[in-house]
Amino acid sequence: MAKKILVVDDEKLIVKGIRFSLEQEGMEVDCAYDGEEAFEAIKNNDYDVVLLDVMLPGMNGFEVCQNVREFSDVPIIMLTAKGDDMDKILGLEYGADDYITKPFNILEVKARIKAIMRRNRSTVPVKSDDRFVVYGELKVDYDGRRVFLGDVEQNLTAKEFDLLELLMTNQGKVYSRDNLLNTVWGYDYLGDVRTVDVHVRRLREKIESEPSNPQYIHTKWGVGYYFKY
Repeated sequence: MAKKILVVDDEKLIVKGIRFSLEQEGMEVDCAYDGEEAFEAIKNNDYDVVLLDVMLPGMNGFEVCQNVREFSDVPIIMLTAKGDDMDKILGLEYGADDYITKPFNILEVKARIKAIMRRNRSTVPVKSDDRFVVYGELKVDYDGRRVFLGDVEQNLTAKEFDLLELLMTNQGKVYSRDNLLNTVWGYDYLGDVRTVDVHVRRLREKIESEPSNPQYIHTKWGVGYYFKY
């Protein structure tokens, strides 16, 4: 079954070029040219990846990403301005899985999309046969990829869940940021370790009663992160 991609950019020539290139790879491509149109498309379709520009008329890319994360963990790749680190960080804060800096090579775009789809086909290995675990207020259903804090379900992105699953199923093991980046995002991921820090911070905000005093995901200063309850 063909993979379905949504490409969102207000520059129609960019959209046309990306669409042509992805269709050559056998992918099905939808297009949107502003934030509202993109949001409606994501609400009404099941996409494998969304390629989302930051600078859009009306609702910008950050707002689209933030609103989509209220109901979907579809992988989102943000298109950011060249050299603008703040755009990259904000994109991750709002729930993006990856980012590509403009101007970009279409080969890089295709490589990033394929890498995300490969990673979403595979899951982080779980050592325990217990597929539903409870630690205090935290409840995790590995098979259903659902997380609850108390009785309230937390809406985790795909990467947030992968990160949590890896740490939980290897309790006490300290993972460096580079190790987490390679394991969860993959060796072909071109981002940096700030991606890990942003995802850990977002994850703590969702599963910790007091994110500044975590019960579950701990920091080993100068080394990395680990899970312990």
